[in-house]
Amino acid sequence: MNRNEPRHLISLRDLSNADIDWIVRRGTEFAAATDRPDTLLAGKVLGVYFSKTSTRTRTAFTVGALRLGAEVIAYGPGDLQLNTGETVEDTARVLAGMLDGMVIRIAGDPREIRAFAAPGMPVVNAMSADEHPTQALADLTTLAALFGGIKGLRVLYVGEGNNTAAALALGLARFADTTLELRTPPGYGVPDETLAQAKHLARRSGSTVVERHDMADLPRNADVVYTTRWQTTGTSKPDPDWRRVFAPFQVNEEVMERCSGARFLHDLPAHRGEEVTAGVLDGPASIAFEQARNKLHSAMAVLEWCMVR
Repeated sequence: MNRNEPRHLISLRDLSNADIDWIVRRGTEFAAATDRPDTLLAGKVLGVYFSKTSTRTRTAFTVGALRLGAEVIAYGPGDLQLNTGETVEDTARVLAGMLDGMVIRIAGDPREIRAFAAPGMPVVNAMSADEHPTQALADLTTLAALFGGIKGLRVLYVGEGNNTAAALALGLARFADTTLELRTPPGYGVPDETLAQAKHLARRSGSTVVERHDMADLPRNADVVYTTRWQTTGTSKPDPDWRRVFAPFQVNEEVMERCSGARFLHDLPAHRGEEVTAGVLDGPASIAFEQARNKLHSAMAVLEWCMVR
């Protein structure tokens, strides 16, 4: 990439292995507090536009930008003239003339986020319907910090093949000798195109991505068990009986016993008693809240990569 061109984080598909490795490594440095420069983004103004709810991601990017010396302008779902019929392209063109970058969550069509990026302003996808790339980078940062690296890790993902699962597959597959086993309810797997791309990336790095739609024969050598809530932000399920289909995919004490020694991750928010029991989420194997804190460190790395490096 010509460095005169803006860097965007819209999909992990767009990033090289070196890009992902750099962001993850930088995130672990911020997490370890070995380097926390407060002037990296001095003089820059970041727009933060969330049309859907957010606790961790919005806070992480806002605090991260402030800690790096930037000013932040926050936009809620009713603040932009998009609501009055202005096109995304015109809105983006105006904002690009004033802001140094934007973090955007729409939980809809990612093409809208790409439209924001068209005028040349660095744009970060803080979640769209098909992918949650900044969540995967925070997850990888957590794994790298916990295990001292990602190479060779074995991850069991249990639950819907949603945007978090898609991003995890596209990210973890870049690291050598890793294994991602996805256990998703029938009819709720990772989209075929995304799964195929993740498998292609895994073959190139000597890793493995597999998906099954049952909970039999769980891998007993998993380093990590990961789940997400069953109701993804901004989505609904057409099947009124979907909870019955999802019920066998709860991460409970029995699952963790079958994966003895594994650590537990959850992207939060969690619904105790649905996708995970309280005993697992609050238990000794859980690092879900450390994972949430790492969203800040990863966000700082993403902002540096997009706006400085």
